[in-house]
Amino acid sequence: MALILMLLAPGAVGLWLVTGGRALAPATARVVALVAAAIGGGAAVVASVMRPVIDRAWITDLGVRWHFEIDGISAPLIVLTAVIGILVVGHAWVERPWESPGAGSAATYLGSLLLVITGALAAFAARDAVLFFIAFEVVLVPMWVLIGRYGDPHSAAKRADASARFILYTAIGSTLMLVGILLLVARAGTADLGALPRAAAGLGSGEQVLIALLLTIGLAVKVPVFPLHTWLPAAHTTAPTAGSVLLAAVLLKLGTYGLVRLPVATVPDGFGRIAPVLAIAGAIGVIWGGLICLVERDLKRLIAFSSVAHMGFVVLALTSGSEIGLQAALLGNIAHGVISALLFVIVGGLKQRWGSVDLAVVRPALREVSPRLGFALVLGLAAGLGLPGLAGFWGEFLALVAAWNPVHHTGILRTCAVIAAVGAALAAAYALRVARIVWVGDEVTADAVDQAADTRGIELAVIATLAVAVVAIGVGPFLVLDVTADAVATLVGGAR
Repeated sequence: MALILMLLAPGAVGLWLVTGGRALAPATARVVALVAAAIGGGAAVVASVMRPVIDRAWITDLGVRWHFEIDGISAPLIVLTAVIGILVVGHAWVERPWESPGAGSAATYLGSLLLVITGALAAFAARDAVLFFIAFEVVLVPMWVLIGRYGDPHSAAKRADASARFILYTAIGSTLMLVGILLLVARAGTADLGALPRAAAGLGSGEQVLIALLLTIGLAVKVPVFPLHTWLPAAHTTAPTAGSVLLAAVLLKLGTYGLVRLPVATVPDGFGRIAPVLAIAGAIGVIWGGLICLVERDLKRLIAFSSVAHMGFVVLALTSGSEIGLQAALLGNIAHGVISALLFVIVGGLKQRWGSVDLAVVRPALREVSPRLGFALVLGLAAGLGLPGLAGFWGEFLALVAAWNPVHHTGILRTCAVIAAVGAALAAAYALRVARIVWVGDEVTADAVDQAADTRGIELAVIATLAVAVVAIGVGPFLVLDVTADAVATLVGGAR
């Protein structure tokens, strides 16, 4: 019942809001959406603890089943998605993108948020490869709507460009992933993610490499991995705040989760052969993202490029082939989810107050006019640069440890670890640059105080929740590592 409710509450309400609830008053639509998100989120937490199973025949000729089950790998991501879902729906009381000229209704906006959340929850819980792909694709259409219809109200051309890039890149990635999944399922004789590692063990070396290559490239677009990342900054910059939060905290995690479930778990030999190329791409992404962040003027775009750098650490950890590397990737996933969500909520709030977040424009000192918002920004930046005691530290540190002691390709991965460590230093440089410009700011005037009112109410509650999560994961990484340990040991042991 918990699994059914987790998917049915936000999914059914979201579909109804999009198709039949457009005449609802915005206030009513917000209440309905928040109740649905809360019920689905509560059910997701219960399901993550109780670990129920749904396994029913669906497309019998193809061997596809309605198989949903939560394990240690998916549980933290499901809880993250559930919490983020409640927060982004609640944030609709602060940001109202449906009020912009040319935007759709409030019900369509809120319904799209719920459908993105439902698709992500279904993908994380799916234990059938074809079902995982279908749930993955469910996420893309409502996200396209959020970017194209409710994005930056100042430029219809930017919205069109960002939404077109998003759908084009993800469609190409999805096509490659689907071909890889169908080839894997056809050769292994099963679509069950639990049985696939054993069934695919007898595949030839060439087949494993081909399947791993198709799956990895397709999923690398979603992560995104350098140089397949160019859709992300435009999508983040244009999307409404809730869309940016869902992109960073949920959609990117689907890509890395897919890498774990599919090529890493099912064709480990093939993935091991292409791992050096993926590790190099991840390390370049860390450096590339850091260098761009040093000169980027748009604060929202800067946070987007920092995501490319942070996900480079996750990818590097996955390529190590070790248990600690997989643990580092899963922990880094969760850490980046809460840090990026916190920063995008803050930057979205600043954009509402200032009209833009161009760092070249002289701003009042945030520490003076908006101390609570300023403190949250500094906390998010500190976590992003990997300060010990905050969420970003453990994932990056363990990723470097794993890359320095890999199962294979030691020379290449150690070189990538050194490059990524330099990238971590760049993160400190661009974080301090942003803090100097925004937090320290310029002298305070009476007009500046009016333009930068401090955070309060629902916005403060959302920021505080994410800030607590950033500190909690930094102080207690075992909150995630203990949950994932057994499943990771089983997966790595099976892969070997």
